[in-house]
Amino acid sequence: MGIVKIADDLHADVRRASSVMCRSINAQAEFWMKIGMLAEANPTLSFSEIVKMQLEAVQVPPVAPVS
Repeated sequence: MGIVKIADDLHADVRRASSVMCRSINAQAEFWMKIGMLAEANPTLSFSEIVKMQLEAVQVPPVAPVS
């Protein structure tokens, strides 16, 4: 484990997002880093497609859309 220095305004964004997403601040930052890394590696995929790909990788069944 290491320490990552980020700008104060980005830290505030992470803090706010973590409260909405029910994640710790560290888990929210890690989520954003992982999604960003996957987006750079797969520039043609949307956010939803990346999340779907990750859920399938750990065998989480799809949820039916709300109508």
